[in-house]
Amino acid sequence: MSRDDELAFTYFPDNYRWSHGLMLALGSAPWGGAEIDEVNRTGLRLRQRMGDDRAWFEEWTRTAERVEKGGRELLATGHDVSAAQYLRRASLYYHVGERFLQPKSPDGLRAYKRGVECFRDAATRTRRPRVEPVEIPYDGAHLPALWVHPEGTTGRAPALIFFDGFDVTKEIQYFKGVPDLVERGIGCLLVDGPGNGEAIRFRNLPLHHETERYATPAYEFLAARPDVDPARIGVMAISLGGYYAPRAAAFEKRFAACIAWGAQWDYYATWKDRLERLARGEKPSLSVPPEHLFWVFGVSTPEEALKKLEGFRLDGVVQKLECPFLLTHGEGDAQIPLAIAQKCFDAVASKKKTFKIFTREEGGYHHCQGDNVSIGTAYMWDWLEDVLEPRRSAR
Repeated sequence: MSRDDELAFTYFPDNYRWSHGLMLALGSAPWGGAEIDEVNRTGLRLRQRMGDDRAWFEEWTRTAERVEKGGRELLATGHDVSAAQYLRRASLYYHVGERFLQPKSPDGLRAYKRGVECFRDAATRTRRPRVEPVEIPYDGAHLPALWVHPEGTTGRAPALIFFDGFDVTKEIQYFKGVPDLVERGIGCLLVDGPGNGEAIRFRNLPLHHETERYATPAYEFLAARPDVDPARIGVMAISLGGYYAPRAAAFEKRFAACIAWGAQWDYYATWKDRLERLARGEKPSLSVPPEHLFWVFGVSTPEEALKKLEGFRLDGVVQKLECPFLLTHGEGDAQIPLAIAQKCFDAVASKKKTFKIFTREEGGYHHCQGDNVSIGTAYMWDWLEDVLEPRRSAR
């Protein structure tokens, strides 16, 4: 997002992070995560408190509490469908508000937990789609996840494991087109991996580079289900997940497909450059405060964080990726340049690989298609449908 680009979404001029955060909320609207008026009212209040991340938390929480109150009142009158709609939006607003808090505070964690509870309460009040909270075994602990059941299928259905990125949550991920995916007859397992969501906030499970350590248990969880076909399970992740998913598929050969929603190549080099620019007083395009990096690794200095990042490289890894592979990337991505995406794609060994670049002309050209989420999800879900071939029941 640049002021030099007249198409760039700059709700908050000169503040990439806040504009990106508000766009995240707006982008969830097609799947019930937000209403434009509620987002705009929050944004207008924030324009009076520019750059104050505590204000960001307070104003989004204010909106979330008001919407949650409406949902709870509807529950009390027995209008479960309407109540679920309100509660889903409240969940999204709570999580959007909490993302920028560093260090994490007790009131921020309470708000985050309310977001989780709102989402789960909504899930119990409606079966369209059916959402089931589940737990994935991982290194003597468990990762919280949501199993979104496939719709309209016969027999054992294909499924997609959808991991987070650097700073999102499984609840936010639901509002990135998952209802459309399961309507195609493909189930979706949304997972808060190490360093993300509930896993880092409430279970103290930090980020690490060996994604196969939790991707394999997630695969085995689905493969053991009687409603899932073990031969048709794919893996996907967003943003930093452009590292997670390819690494997982390179080491776990049972995955039938892999989608990187946004590319990565050498995350160590990416953050080394960002930290050097920050030290010079520059403002690299970041989706969260830089302190978030230290928090997800459980460290306190840039040097310690860079040490943890040394393993986050795909060279020597994607050369082992053999399943069908899709990489999508925005032409104008301000966080990860297109040249990095091309480098990653060229190195992937799969003989069935596709690189979709979303251009400025068609839309979806920002980071992970944040400016037009549905154009990105439609392309990815169509590709996945062709690869995993769900068998639908007659309508």
